[in-house]
Parts: sequence; C-alpha cells; structure tokens
Amino acid sequence: MFTVKATPFDLSLPARGETLHLELVPSVPTDPGVALVPVTRGDDGIEIPVTGLATEGLLESLEVLGATGKEGEVTRVLRDATMVIAFGLGDAEEIDEDVVRRCAGVLARSLTGVERATVTTEFGLRPIAEGLLLGGYSFTGLKNPGENPRDETATTRINVVAEDSESARAEYARAVVAAESTLLARDLVNTPANFLYPESYAEVISEIAGQSGLKVEVFDENYLEENGFGGILAVGKGSARPPRLVHLAWEPAGADTTVALVGKGITFDTGGISLKPASNMEDMISDMGGSAAVVAAISAAARLELGVRVEAWVPLAENMPSGTASHPGDVITHYGGITSEILNTDAEGRLVLADAIARASEDEPDYLIETATLTGAQLVALGNRTAGVMGSEEFRDRVADIGRSVGEAAWAMPLLEEQEEELTSPVADIRNVHNARTGGMLFAGLYLSRFVAEDTQWVHIDVAGPAWNTKGAWGYTPKRATGAPVRTIVEALTRLA
Repeated sequence: MFTVKATPFDLSLPARGETLHLELVPSVPTDPGVALVPVTRGDDGIEIPVTGLATEGLLESLEVLGATGKEGEVTRVLRDATMVIAFGLGDAEEIDEDVVRRCAGVLARSLTGVERATVTTEFGLRPIAEGLLLGGYSFTGLKNPGENPRDETATTRINVVAEDSESARAEYARAVVAAESTLLARDLVNTPANFLYPESYAEVISEIAGQSGLKVEVFDENYLEENGFGGILAVGKGSARPPRLVHLAWEPAGADTTVALVGKGITFDTGGISLKPASNMEDMISDMGGSAAVVAAISAAARLELGVRVEAWVPLAENMPSGTASHPGDVITHYGGITSEILNTDAEGRLVLADAIARASEDEPDYLIETATLTGAQLVALGNRTAGVMGSEEFRDRVADIGRSVGEAAWAMPLLEEQEEELTSPVADIRNVHNARTGGMLFAGLYLSRFVAEDTQWVHIDVAGPAWNTKGAWGYTPKRATGAPVRTIVEALTRLA
C-alpha cells in the first residue's frame, strides 16, 4: 500500500499562499459541477477527445464561439444551465506532460468564482494535478482584508477523476507532494525579509522539519565562530541579525545511498559594501530561493518516504553594509581551511555555500546537489527561465535532463579550464570573483567546485532567473516566487532512491 505523510504545514509565517482543493475520485460524480473539458487543435479545427464528461453538442458551441483548441485557450460555454469550461492543449500530435501541466495551470487561474468542478485525466493524472495546484496558487501577502475578509469556503474544489487503482493513488500522491512542496518554497521566498531573517527563518525550518519527520540542528553565530565557518560569518557580520547554519536529515532504515543538499539562504542581499543599485533591490528577498528549494525538497523526501538518506545544509545570512561588514580585499578562511580573497562583497552567495558544501562533503555523500540564486550572469547566458547546471559531467547531464523532464528548464554548462588561472589570488588560495564580464556563471561554479570532496558526484544549479518571475504569470508559473528547482530535486531524489 502506497502511503504519504500528510501535511499542510502549520508555520509561523505572516502569510501563506492559497491554491485549489483537489480530491481524487474513481468516477464522474452525479453532480460534477462545472465540467472541465480538454480540447485539441486538429487538421480540421477544434477536436474533443474522448472524455468521461458529457460533451454532446459542445463542439458546435465551441465552433460558434471561435474556439480553436490552441494551447492555453480557455472558453466558457453555458449549456442547459450547466457551465462547461474547455481548455486547449494545442496540436494533438505535440502534446506532452508539460504541455498538459502548463494548460492545466492556465485553466486553474481562470476558475475564479467556480465553487465545484470535475476534470478527467485522459492526458495524464500527474500533470493535471500538478498543473492545477501550481497554477491555482495565489499569494496576497499582508494586504488588509478590511471589512471584506476572505470567505474560507470560497476555495474552488475540483474532483480529479482517475481509475481506482493503487498505481493511480500513488501517482496522485506524488503529484500532490511535489506541488505542495513547490508551493511551500514559494511561500518562503515570497515572505518579506523583515519577517524572514536568519534567526526567524531557522525557526520556520525547524517547524517544517518537525512536521515532516526530519531531524534538525540549528547552529548559531557562536558555533560558527568556534568551528571556522568563515564564509557564513563574513557575509553575515554586517547585519544586526546574526547568521545561522541549519542541518536537516532524512534517515530511512536500510538506505544505502546518501545525497547531500545545499541551498543558498541569503535572506536579503544589499550587496554589502559593494552595494547594489537601488532599482529593483526589493526583489532581493528572493536571494534565499535555493535554501527554500532544498528545505522543501528534503521535506518531500520524508513525506514520500523515499529510500535514500538525505542530509541538507542550509547557510542563512543577511548581506548588509555597516561598520562591521566585510570589505573588498578581505581574506577569510572557509570551513575546512581554504582561504578566499573577497574582491566583491556582492558575490556573497558562493562564500556561504562554500562553507556548507565543505561541511556536507565531510560526511562523504554519494551525491551532492546544491542550488542558488547565484549570478546575474545566469540570466545573461540562459535567460529568465532556464537554470544553468554545472558539476560532475555525468551527474550534471542527468540532473539537467531531469529538470527538463518535469518542466523546469535546465541546461548543462561546462566548468572552464581557462578560468583556473583567474581563480588564483596573490594573497589567498582563491578569490571570489574574476573581475571580467565573461563566463561569470561558470566562474562561480568553478569556485564552488574547490569545496566538493573529490569522489562525490555533484551539481550546482543556478536559478537566479528561474526562481523569481518578474514578468506576468504564464503556464503554471505565477509572478514572483516560482518554487524552482524543487520538482527537479525531488525527482532526482526519487530516481536515486
């Protein structure tokens, strides 16, 4: 019998996002509510695939309304006092799981005012469920409800029809956990930095751990000082809010593979003394997106009871300019003894990650997955939606492929031999930037490679663009926090298990 640990998480965050409520059912209910019907675009116009929902006369109505079945098109039709919402999947020959997921996401955003609905799953249970949950997410934050508080009964409830089998229930549960974990990461990233700073963030992570069945340890600034975590301390010492390092562990009985996860947790990034421009600096609440993804992913591993040991190391710091902040030209000693010259205090993420990677590598994991909103150079190289994946060549290619398979665009990138010389410093073992416009994302990956144990298969996933959407919503991706690359990491852990 497949089981999954249920949550929703009860967390001390000031606000949470909301999404649709799904229920898996074995057949179309007698009263299905609004019928959600997939349609496609064929050679001769719009087509309605075979579905368990009543569609008599629907094709003619859609044609009268000018519907084409193109991807993302949503058309409402009122038939005999019953509402039908047709959602387009595009060309019938080009439909894959992510097309279905994206179109279900667009459908989810169109369901405002719909109380009950039913959808069938001829095009895949998992992409339908994930698309609805991911696309239906909304985060209103701390807006004052005034005299019109939200109606707690207003959530759209959708019957998801699938065969009554153990495999269908398992597929549905995996889809729900992957989606809920992504939404958890979105909530964390969307939380303003005055509420989520190293100490409070560590407390929230501890709450997640307790409700997921994870072991948790939180190390404060005194521990970091005593044990030589010079990178985390160097970044955090400019803030009145001291840094933290959080360790999470999922330890199933009988697991013979260990995966380390590391995620960048800069709760706000001003750039430090190398101050960022003021324009759009408010988006830097997202600079802890890597840590949110790692926390959500290890929680998913526990909820799914994956047969792989997972250890997560999450460095948390706030990068602020002050009289106690690090200077350009400072030399620091990382955990494990490597020294680094800080040429730019805005290249701070790699400093905290270096300490965490070195500590994670000390336990000799079989694999190490690290992710971060690390470089603006990632956006220059690959755009807003595609993550750059660097590391051990075989594992790098595998993880990039996994990302694409779940709809989180990713591309394998090299670590350049010619940058080895640029990494050297006259006063330390290495330096944190190379003061060049070329290959900045790759240089950051090369820097991090120095802290990975020699025999560990590892990847660095740069999600500077993919984790934070400054444009409008598209597919199942909302504006602001996206939750990338949670589903990539969860799928990688699932396959390694």
